[in-house]
Amino acid sequence: MANETNNPATSEPKLIALPVTMSDIVAEIEAETSRRAALRPANKSAVFAALAGAGVATVIVSFDGYGDSGQIESIEARDAANANVPLPYQTISIVAIVWGQSAPDSRPMTLSEAIEHLVYDALSETHGGWELNEGAYGEFVFDVPTQEIRLDYHERITVTEFSSHTF
Repeated sequence: MANETNNPATSEPKLIALPVTMSDIVAEIEAETSRRAALRPANKSAVFAALAGAGVATVIVSFDGYGDSGQIESIEARDAANANVPLPYQTISIVAIVWGQSAPDSRPMTLSEAIEHLVYDALSETHGGWELNEGAYGEFVFDVPTQEIRLDYHERITVTEFSSHTF
């Protein structure tokens, strides 16, 4: 079965196959996840190059989420002596996947925005739904000399135990 919709670019009907199956949706999500993973090394390199150029040795990003809402709480930059330093205000280019778009999109972002982009992508990939219900909190540590990003993740869980006995 197919459904016709108007294509705004050409004003011609576009055929959409119906019904969409769960396996179609899962395949599309997996394909997007693979495309994001393929872009990560170049995006990481751009962020780490900017941080190293500014003398930043470590960046700590704290996040917290619960009740269907989540956000980055803070971004702290530190030098090699572990002293707090300002995160440089600098624009770099990050390549991002836009849902429904077949080609990645190169976007200029501040260094802070680029760090947030990497963090949200990693949370989405490793702990999708981290902000739901009781949620989760944690830190990302960007180690500039090793060019590694470590995630320390704490998931909140509410446990209820029930027993019923009839004798």
